[in-house]
Amino acid sequence: MLPVLTPLDLPETPARPQAMPALGHRFADRRDAGRQLAGQLGAYAHRDDVTVLALPRGGVPVAAEIARALGAPLDVLVVRKLGLPGQPEYAMGAIASGDVRVLNTQVIQQLAISFPAIDIVTRAELRELHRREKLYRGDRPMPPIAGRQIILVDDGMATGASMRAGVHALRDLHPARIVVAVPVSAAQTCHLLAQDADEVVCGHTPERFRSVGQWYETFDQTTDDEVRRLLAASGELATAGRE
Repeated sequence: MLPVLTPLDLPETPARPQAMPALGHRFADRRDAGRQLAGQLGAYAHRDDVTVLALPRGGVPVAAEIARALGAPLDVLVVRKLGLPGQPEYAMGAIASGDVRVLNTQVIQQLAISFPAIDIVTRAELRELHRREKLYRGDRPMPPIAGRQIILVDDGMATGASMRAGVHALRDLHPARIVVAVPVSAAQTCHLLAQDADEVVCGHTPERFRSVGQWYETFDQTTDDEVRRLLAASGELATAGRE
């Protein structure tokens, strides 16, 4: 069984989230959001110890723009939401590469979800997680994480379960610093992640937050082909920069 991380598993000294000024309009699309968010990450530009990691699939177009602006390599950290049995759109937790599982114990207790039921969902999502790792990365290993400044990116955060699973997965790989960066987030979630990550950059924390998609003019589903194309393009830029 995968380890369980609850909201009580927090570091003793929480970080403080950073925020951009409130936006007067929605993002045009994920790439527009990435370009705007990159402006808040200038301290990490053109350093040789920075890696940008995206949560696929929606985080990849955002992260691609950030990686391009910072001159940093881009890769993915695969995370899968654990949906409620019979209601998969509602998250009761998430899993990430490295056999990390984060559960929302409040939801599980309120709805009396049994651990056998949770394990059934977990096994199914693990199969999909491994499929996506193979699809996006092939036989290429995870990039070096130890001692590096890792910027972990998604297109937004509602509950933050997926991002939190990603942060805990990275902790086991001993980075020097984990920076969570999202264009838009529920304010409470942004503050919650500040207790897990070393730094949190939430571009926009609207008072009336219903969903991530409401803050984008275009919020089409990112395809696997688009993820692979963006990763390949980033790799080509990195190679050209070293020549």
